[in-house]
Amino acid sequence: MNSALKPQPLARIRQDIQSMQAYAIQDSAGMLKLDAMENPFALPPALQAELGRRLGAVAINRYPGARVDELKHALERFVDLPAGHALMLGNGSDELISLLAMGCDLPGASVLAPVPGFVMYAMSAQLQGLAFHGVPLTAHFELDEPALLAAMRAHRPAITYLAYPNNPTANRFDPAVMRRLIAEAATFGGLVVVDEAYQPFSSHTWLDEMRARPEANAHVLLMRTLSKFGLAGVRIGYLVGPAALVHEVDKLRPPYNVSALNAECALFALEHAEVFAQQAAVICEQREALLAALARLPGVMPFPSEANMVLARVPDAQRAFDGLKAQGVLVKNVSKMHPLLAQCLRLTVGTPDENARLIQALQTAL
Repeated sequence: MNSALKPQPLARIRQDIQSMQAYAIQDSAGMLKLDAMENPFALPPALQAELGRRLGAVAINRYPGARVDELKHALERFVDLPAGHALMLGNGSDELISLLAMGCDLPGASVLAPVPGFVMYAMSAQLQGLAFHGVPLTAHFELDEPALLAAMRAHRPAITYLAYPNNPTANRFDPAVMRRLIAEAATFGGLVVVDEAYQPFSSHTWLDEMRARPEANAHVLLMRTLSKFGLAGVRIGYLVGPAALVHEVDKLRPPYNVSALNAECALFALEHAEVFAQQAAVICEQREALLAALARLPGVMPFPSEANMVLARVPDAQRAFDGLKAQGVLVKNVSKMHPLLAQCLRLTVGTPDENARLIQALQTAL
C-alpha cells in the first residue's frame, strides 16, 4: 500500500487537539524555583519522619478506601462546611475544572471567565467542545463589570469562573461586583465557580458569603486546592457547594481519583494545620517585603497581591527573564499571555533568603 494512502493513527485524534499547545512546565533543575506559586517551606524534619512512618503503613496493595472518606470529613470540619452544602474531592483543581466542563456539556453551552486568568478554564472548555468567552479585565486588572454583564446576557454561560484572588494578576476582585455578577448568572440558571486556590494568603473568603447569603449563592460552587496550602506534590483539590449541585458533579468523578498515599498526606497536613498556617503568615509578610523591594527598583511596577505571587511590570520582560535564568533564578514570563500583561513577570513569594536573591538577581538583570 502506498504510504501516503496508508491509514494514519493520528487521524483518530481530534484536529483541534493536534493544533493545541500542551500546558508548559519549565525545567527547573538546579534553579531557584519561583515560577509556580509553591510553598517554599519543607516540612520540619520531625514531621517528615512521622509522615514517612504513616505512609509506610498505608495499604498500597488495596484501592483507596475509608481514609479518603475521612479526608473528606476532615476537610468539611476544616472549612466549617455550611449547612445544606457538600464537599467533593478532586485530583487537584484541574480535575474538578474538567469534570465541571463535562457535566455542563449541553448543546450550545459555554464557559465564561475574565482574562487574563487561569489557562485551564479555557483549555477544559476546548477539550470538552464548549465555547469559551474571555472578557478582558480593566487596565488595573479589575473586573470590567459592564463588559462582563453584557457577555453574560449575550452568551448565558453554563459556567462563569471568578478567581478570588486571580492568577496571574494576584489581586482579589471587588466583592460588590462579584455579587452583582453572581446575581446576573442566577437570572438564566448559570453556575458560578469561585476559585480560591490562593485562599491561605487572602484577606477574605467567598465561603463567608455563601454562609451568610445561601439563597443568593444557591448556584455558586467554591473550589480550592491544597497545593498552595503547602501540598503541591500531593494533588488534592476540593469543591464546596449546595448539596444537590455537588451530588451531580460527584457522579462524574472517576472511582479512586484520590490515591491512598495522597489522602494520607493530606490528612497528616490537616492534623498539623497550625504549621502550614505559620508558613502562610511568613509568606504574607515576605510578600509585603517583596512588593516594597520591587517598588524601589527603577522601571519596575509591582501590582497589589493577595496571593503567594507578585505580578511586576519591567522595562523588558524577556531580557529580565533571561537575565534571571542566567543567574539561576526561574520565574514566569507572562508577558505574551495577554496584551494586558505586556512586559510582566510573575514572581512566586519565597523564603526571606530566596526573595533577597531574587531582588539581587533582578537588579543585575535590569
